[in-house]
Amino acid sequence: MTIHSGFALQGYTLVLASTSPFRKNLLTRLGLPFETIAPQVDETPLVGETPLALVTRLSILKAQAVQTVYPRGLIIGSDQVAIIDGEIVGKPHTHENAVQQLSRASGNTVSFLTGLCLLNSVTGLYQVEVIPFKVVFRPLTATQIENYLRLEQPYNCAGSFRSESLGIALMEAMQGDDPNALVGLPLMRLIRLLENEGVCLI
Repeated sequence: MTIHSGFALQGYTLVLASTSPFRKNLLTRLGLPFETIAPQVDETPLVGETPLALVTRLSILKAQAVQTVYPRGLIIGSDQVAIIDGEIVGKPHTHENAVQQLSRASGNTVSFLTGLCLLNSVTGLYQVEVIPFKVVFRPLTATQIENYLRLEQPYNCAGSFRSESLGIALMEAMQGDDPNALVGLPLMRLIRLLENEGVCLI
């Protein structure tokens, strides 16, 4: 049965397993009712884990972490990492780490990988994809980095970078299919995953 967006989700609850206000704002654009919840997941990379394997694993774990809370849910899990010179760069958490990350990004191309999982908690089956996106950073002075961090404080953002606001001032170019992936929730791909579950927006 196909469920269109003007109708109830046939007893399912659409759940965003994230408390990120940016992901929440993006999901609101689809016009579907949903709930948010914080998944309790250790995001530490495993020894030798590749960036692709990391975001895949964490996006699945985040969805599965809230499965018992929503036994009849379509649960969205997502995770993102930045990669500079082949090395995973996570959330800086501190000002000093953020300065280091943006200094490395200056004049460089940074790859962002966003893992996306849609879990049907009734069947236990999930769909998972990883969406790449690249950002070419402008050469940045120490003053520009300090000003940006003072204004934005992106300490919980992968790579110390928040593209949806003043982060645009750090960028030279973007390369990717879905700019929403850079914010943390690839809506174009999510729409396809929802359609696979019978939820159609149009």
